[in-house]
This record gives sequence, structure tokens and C-alpha cells, in this order.
Amino acid sequence: MRKLLLGSWLLTVFFCLPVLAQDVTVTGRVTSSEDGTPLPGVSVQLKGTTRGSTTDAEGNYRLSAPSTGRLVFSYIGFSSQEVAIGNQTTIQVALAPDAANLDEVIVTTFGTAKRASFTGSAGTLSSNQLSTRVTSNIAQALSGAISGVQTNAGLGQPGSAPEIRIRGFGSISSGNDPLYVVDGIPYSGNIANISPNDIESISVLKDASSTALYGSRAANGVVVVTTKRGQKDRSSINVRYTKGVSTRGVPEYDRVGVDQYYPLMWEIYRNSVAYRSTNPVALATANQQATDQLISLVGYNVYNVPNNQVVDVNGQMNPNAQLIFSPDDLNWEKPIMRQGNRDELNVSFSGGQNKSDYFLSLSYLNDKSYLIRSDFERITGRLNINSQMKSWLRTGANISTTLSKSNQADAGGTGGSTTFVNPFFFSRNIGPIYPVYAYDPANPGQFLTLPNGDRRWDFGNLTSLGLPARPQYGGRHSVAETVLNQNYLRRNVLSARGYAELSFLQDFKFTANIGTDITNMNRYTFGNPQVGDGAPAGRATHEFQNISSYNLNQLLNYNKSFGKHSLDVLLGHENYQINDNNLEGSRSQLILEGNYELVNFTTTTNLSSVLNTRRVEGYFSRVNYDYDQKYFLSASIRRDGSSKFYRDTRWGNFYSVSGAWRIDQEEFLKSIPSINALKLRASYGQTGNDGGGNTGQDAQDNTISYYAWQPLYGLGWNNASEAGILQTSLGNRNLAWESSNAFDAALEFSLFQGRVSGTVEYFDRRSSNLIFAVPLPLSAGISTVTRNIGTMYNRGFEVELGVEPVRTKDFVWHIDLNATKIKNRITKMPDENPEIIDGTKKLSVGHSIYDNWLREYKGINPNTGEVEYRAASYVAANSRITESGDTLTNSINNARYHYNGSSIPALTGGVTNRFTWKGITLSALFVYQLGGKTYDGAYAGLMSAGGYGSAKHIDILRRWQKPGDITDVPRMDAGRTTDFDAQSDRWLIDASYLNLRNITLSYQLPSTIARKAFLENAQIYISGENMLILSRRKGMNVQQQFNGVTSNAFSPAKSLVLGVSFTL
Repeated sequence: MRKLLLGSWLLTVFFCLPVLAQDVTVTGRVTSSEDGTPLPGVSVQLKGTTRGSTTDAEGNYRLSAPSTGRLVFSYIGFSSQEVAIGNQTTIQVALAPDAANLDEVIVTTFGTAKRASFTGSAGTLSSNQLSTRVTSNIAQALSGAISGVQTNAGLGQPGSAPEIRIRGFGSISSGNDPLYVVDGIPYSGNIANISPNDIESISVLKDASSTALYGSRAANGVVVVTTKRGQKDRSSINVRYTKGVSTRGVPEYDRVGVDQYYPLMWEIYRNSVAYRSTNPVALATANQQATDQLISLVGYNVYNVPNNQVVDVNGQMNPNAQLIFSPDDLNWEKPIMRQGNRDELNVSFSGGQNKSDYFLSLSYLNDKSYLIRSDFERITGRLNINSQMKSWLRTGANISTTLSKSNQADAGGTGGSTTFVNPFFFSRNIGPIYPVYAYDPANPGQFLTLPNGDRRWDFGNLTSLGLPARPQYGGRHSVAETVLNQNYLRRNVLSARGYAELSFLQDFKFTANIGTDITNMNRYTFGNPQVGDGAPAGRATHEFQNISSYNLNQLLNYNKSFGKHSLDVLLGHENYQINDNNLEGSRSQLILEGNYELVNFTTTTNLSSVLNTRRVEGYFSRVNYDYDQKYFLSASIRRDGSSKFYRDTRWGNFYSVSGAWRIDQEEFLKSIPSINALKLRASYGQTGNDGGGNTGQDAQDNTISYYAWQPLYGLGWNNASEAGILQTSLGNRNLAWESSNAFDAALEFSLFQGRVSGTVEYFDRRSSNLIFAVPLPLSAGISTVTRNIGTMYNRGFEVELGVEPVRTKDFVWHIDLNATKIKNRITKMPDENPEIIDGTKKLSVGHSIYDNWLREYKGINPNTGEVEYRAASYVAANSRITESGDTLTNSINNARYHYNGSSIPALTGGVTNRFTWKGITLSALFVYQLGGKTYDGAYAGLMSAGGYGSAKHIDILRRWQKPGDITDVPRMDAGRTTDFDAQSDRWLIDASYLNLRNITLSYQLPSTIARKAFLENAQIYISGENMLILSRRKGMNVQQQFNGVTSNAFSPAKSLVLGVSFTL
């Protein structure tokens, strides 16, 4: 029924756009009162109506309006001006700069607000700030641009979106993603589906006052996206094209070369037999054994000398040894890397008549990554229509579609980051002596070829061909697997919004909104039969997923001004439903080459399907009051019900109250000309979290089950032909909402005619009723049950500062700086499990969710070269007491664990410098992070004391070699890797970084030149993303994950594009 109503709604709105008669035509020009320059994009609105226009590149406008009306001219950064029409047909206007920027419009929850009267906390990005960025989704553009917002690198694949956190981490196990709202309706698709070129503005709502009306879905903040719309009485065609290239943004770790590698492998074996605890051999004997057995240990001899002469008995390379393999053939990065290419074309048509407007856009993006078999192609289309059908009725609709396809190399950020098929992991960790292609053992220096003449890949286990075997990664080959495997993802997305707005009784307005988001996803993977996980028979998986959501809300507004008082009252109701339907099948045993459909395989290995449904219904109200545009109060309440909880706990109440005081409007400050704006505001409120599922990015990955209050059963536990059912989880009818109570206080200011402006803000966000999977005794038969046990807070400061050191007629230098400091602490844990260890972290009261819990590394014993840890207790077999009284141990089983720092940084933010001289603009955005600690697991793998056949970091050249050596790297010893390589705070490193996220140089053609080409305006620019990334260690990607653990995931791309944009 809802689908039928939605279709009828959209058809009605689309075909019922009226053509209305015109009144008096008013024309004119809008300029700056400071220097007389024309102002393009100024809003010219007929007061009390939605009728309006905007100025062109020369500041000219044209509008039909009744002679009795009044025109309101508004422009961001300038004070608004109101002019009566009367008998005038030409009205020239000069706008004065608004030093306080009080007329800036913020898109908020179910409406808009001017910055001057807004009592909440929000950051904004405009279409101008997005227009020259080399980003495929809006999430990438938020990094460093708004205080309180953190982003990570995400999966890194082209077309993937990074994760976003707003003011810390509100939950431990129930999701921390914000709610996305697109054109007034919560968005359930992947945010990467929306083209940034279709976006007019982005508002990030951060405090409870801004988000409480979204109730149960707003605990982690709200990102409000508003798409573009047409401009009345002005038609235009805008074209934007960019062409660029990309390379790897973070260089690889420095690793030892071939000449250094063989002596290290020699040393690993020599030490493992010379220093073993039982039956050690004499050092001279160990040296000879290492020389004799070296090649049998590593498998390959890439030199032209006999196997027992590559390294002598002193561990030195044979000076006469020469490579018989080409260095390029030993390089595993070169075959998988390329120069990436990026092409993007955006065309939009916008305009309108007297009472209607439209915006139509088409976009095409083709992003070929620097990694082979990793591409993203997207086509998007959008149509937005609005119409003032009657003086009392306004309607509108927008519909967008996205068709995307991508090839994805298996280089995921989590589960796939350490698998052999991952090209980043494999090329980083394979020793430098192993060739990509197989050499002919009978003809050194010559390749083995296939019947078609192609070179044969060396899988490291082709002993039947007379080739040696690799001690590591035998039967694997990341280049071959990346080329031969298939991993395709197709998405078809449809989003639609519609509304009807009725004005009645002068001060009342009723609005009905409807929206739907439908995502159809098809993922296809194929594992080849030659090498890797698919060998020897081949296997394939097809996955089909449909995620559909429907949202309906009804809003009743009352707005009344009387004297110095203004009152705005909102009543509303909202209904939301999301369905997630997934079908997956896998088969093995390929029959015919080249056909990867499941029917071409003989054996079914998996066949499953699931349908999940989640519903949320809410009733809400908000009251805004202001007195004399000086004192502002706002209060809201919402009651939500969620299908995730049992009926007795299903409903929750959420609320907020906030106020603001414009101190600059007081008489005692009006006499101080240097103070242009000064506002104090504060808010307090409560929002909720029912466990995620807000977007298509996490709809099937909720920590909280869709049906957590019910006991669940698993099918397929059959006994031959007898069906079997097994209970898999216990229900909890007492399970309820996670709640977030947030306090916020801020001082906003603007000084010296806007030359200095900013905000200083304090926030305290306390999360309670945190949901945990609490362990059960073995007798229960089920390991855990989901309960509300736990509390946590995030508190900190945000600072935003804008400064114009130089402002002249032709030259402006503007600096924007933001900084955020967050402190996260757990204040309550479940009594049944007060400490939870998760990898390198331990959750406990008094610590953050990302505090490191690791063995306490104390250094290298200079006498033995062994790693030593602080001992938990003295054990004679593995402990010693130092002169300072410390008890140390060389055994991980006796090592003491302790907390050592957190992955949450001390300070994050961004700095933008923008220089404008006439039509030339140079801008640079630096994103920074100070403090915090990263567990560099990728580096730890390269520093292993053993591992024949594995690559080594150059830092291993500082290793201990003889008694008395003072160093921080232990001896090489294959027999002690368990103790030497273990997780400890040895692998922690400062997580500070500086990233030149974007730098853009643009040139706006003079209007006189543009007009000669029949253009309204034209711009050419060159823009770069991730042009510089500095961290404490080369190769380390600090921005990968919020938990501060590096992996072998996709490395960020460095992109450089040349773009041109013009308007007809």
C-alpha cells in the first residue's frame, strides 16, 4: 500500500506543475557596498512568499512581483536588506558585509534556522566548498572541515566511504555512525551513492538540541544533506569536467634488499641452534650449519654461486655473487600498481517560472585506482521540482537514481587485511628473493612459459617442474590471484522524496513528507582453480541484497510574531521502516572455463537467505521562542517506539532544552564598534540508540539483532534426512534503549568587522544503558545474552577560529582553524564481566574504549639479545632482577600487562588557508592529529625475529648480534618468535600526523571574457588530495581505523586533477 501511495504521490507532483501569470517585472543589480563589485548568487525573495530569484555572475536579477510587495535581498556574509517595490521597475541594491555572518542559514531538524537565532551546535559546508574537491562522496569532504568530526580512511577502495564519528564514541557495541538525512528524510542507502555535485549544503548537527527531534536514531549526531534546486526566473546550464591521475598516497615501509636478506636468514638459523635452551651447538658449528643449510631454508638462490657459498661462515655475503634474476622480477608491487585515472563529468540544468523551479543533473564518474582490478564507475541522475501551486499550497518532489559498478581487489580493511590474497599484505611481507614469474631451472635467467607464450607465474610450490618451494606463502600468489579472481559489486539505487505544504489561518502550516530509498546490490566473487583459496577446482559466490526503507512524516507548524515576541511551535509524527533481504549461494567444482554462473559448478557449498525488518514510530514537538531577537529559547520532546524491543520497553522519551543570548544586542555593547557579534548559548537533552541499522552501510551488520528481545533458532542442523533446529540465542524482554544525555555550552563571537570570528565550545555527552553481550555459564548452553549494563562519557572542547590577516580591494587572505579535544571514559561495566579484553584493548571502568592493554616491554637484554618484559612475578627460570630493582622476564607467559595510552588522540582538527587575488584563488586544507598511540601491527610483522621467507623492515638491521650490544631490536632467532614477536607496547607509536588533504588553485575568468564565449561564468582549476601525509613512521597509515591498529588495508590515494567549470 505504501508503494502505491508513493507512486501516486510522485506522479501527481510531477505532472501538476502550473504555469502561472506574471506581475510587474523588476530588474536591477546587487553589489557590495565596500568596493562596488557585483555579487553573484544573491537571493532576491518576495517577502512572505516562496517566490524569488538569484543574481547572475554580474549581480543582475529579474523578478516578477506585485507592486505592493517587498523584496528581501540576502547573501551569506552580508547583511540582508528589504526594499518596497512600489512603482519601481529598477531597484539597485548595495549590500553591506555582515561581520558576524548572522544571516547564514543552517538546515536543521525539520526546518532551517539563521545562525543568529540558532540555539544548537552545528557545522556547515556549502556547495562552493565541495565544488573543487577530488572526492567521490561527501564523507571524505568532512575531514578536517568541521570541529568535532573525525573520519578514518575506511576500506580505502574506490567508491567506499570512510567512517564518521561526531564528538567521540557514544556506544561500545551498538554502532557509532551518525544518522544521515537527505532532503528532510532519513537516508538508508550508502552515502557514497550521492554525487557531491548535487549537494547544496551539508549541516552536521552535534548537540542534543539539534538532534533530539530524531530521537532514537540521533545519539551519534546527524548529518543533514540538502540537494540543489532551481532558481526562479533564471535558467542555466552548468557543466563541470575533471580529468586526473592518482598514485599511492602512503609509501611502503622500508624493507631490506636482497643482499641484506640472505645474511639475516643465515643469522636466524645460526642463533636458533646456538642459543636454544636444550642441546645448543657451538657457535662455529652453528655458523657452518647456517651456511650449508641457508638455501634449503629459504628455498631460492637468486645468485650465480653454489648454494653453500651465498653467505660465508661469518655471515657475510659472497662478494662475487651476482643476481641471475632481474630486480624487477623480484618486485611484487610493480605488477599490481599502475597510474590511476579519474574522469568525472557533471551536467546540470536549473531554472524556473514564476511559481515553480526545477533542477536536473546527470553525473558520470570513472575512477580507476592505482591498484589493478580496483575500479569504480558511477552514473547518477537527479530531478528536483518545486511548485507554488496555489497561494496556500506548495508541493515538491525529487527523485534520484545511482547505477554503480566496481571491481574490488581483495584488500579489505578488517577481515581481508591479513589474508594471502590481499595484494598489499602479500607484496609487503614476501621476502625480496622470490620471483613473480617462474624461471627455467635448466636455463638460469630464462622464464618458463605457458602454451600460449605467456610467462608462468611462480606459485612457490611448483616442485613438479623442478622449481624450489617457498617456506612462506607456498601455493599463493597475490598478483595471479588478483588477476584471475573476480570480485564484482553492482548497486542500483533509487531515492525519492515528495512533500505537500499547506498554509492556512495565516499563521499555520501543515507539511506532509514521504520518502523511500531502495538499494539493489549484486556481489559476485570467483576463486580461480589455479592458485589460492579456489584451487584446485574453482568456486563462486553470488549474493543478492535488497534494502528498502520508507519514511512518512507529518508536520504542523504555528508561527506568530507579536511585538518583540516570536513564537514557533511544531507538532509532528513520523513512521519509518527498513527491510533487508539477502540471498546468497556458493558452489565449487568449475565445469567450463570462462563461465562463472553457479550452474557451471557441480557442488553446492552454501545456500542461505534472510529477511530482516525494523520499524520506528515517533511523535514529537518543538517550541522556539525569541524576544527582540536577543533572547532565544527552544525545547523539544519526542516519544519513539522501536521494533527491536519488547512491547514493555519499546517506547522511549527523548527531549532537549536550549537557550541563547545575543549579548551584542545589549545597549552596553552596541557602543563598542570592535564587537560585531557575541552570543552565548547552552543546551541539554537526551537522545537514543536502538542499535544501528540507519543506513545501508550497516543494515546487515548490527551488533544488536533485529530481534534481540526474542529467542532465536538456527535451521539446517539436520541429521541425515531428519530436520534439526538449534536455539542460537536467548531473548531479553527487558532490553531497552541506550541513552545519551548531552550538555553543551558555547560562546560565539565576531570582532573587527568580521576580521576575527569563531566559537569556543564545551560538551559533555554521557551514554547510559550501554548494551553488552554478557557471558553466561557453560550450563546455559548459549555463550552470551544481550543486556543493558554500562555507562560511558565523552567530554571535551571545540574551537573554531576564522581570521583575515589581510583584506584589500583585490587581495584577501583568510584562515580557518578548528580543533577538538575529547576525553572518553567508561564509568560502569557489567558485574558479571567487569573487564573485557578485545585484541590490544581492555574495557574497564576508568579507561577509554580504546585504551591499550598490552605486555609491558622493557627492552633488550644486552647480554643475551632477548626481549624482556616487566614480570608479573619472579620465576627463576625466566626472570632476573635489575640493579634498579625491576623484575624482568623473557617469557610472555610471565609478562605483566598494563595500560599504555589510548588510540584516541589528544587533539584533532584542520587548518585552511585561502588566498584570493582578483580572479585567482589558492586554498590549502591541512588535517592534523596530535597525540594518541597506534599499534603498528603491520610493522610488527616486518620485525619478526624469525620467519624464513618473510620480508624484514630495515630497522631490523639494528638487531642484537653479540653480547654487549645496546639496541632496541632483539637477536634473530626462529626458536624464540613467540616471546620476541608477541603483542606488547613495544609496537606502540605516536599517532600524530599531518595531512595536506586538499590544495586547489583556481582562476575565475573575467565576466567580460566569459560573455564573449556566451558564458555566464567560467572557472579552471587544479586540485590535489592527500598530496602530503606525514607521520612518525614511513609506510604507516595512521588514519586506517579509530581503534588505532594498523593493518595491510588499501592505502589512501594521492590524486591530482585538472577541472573546468562553466555556466551557460
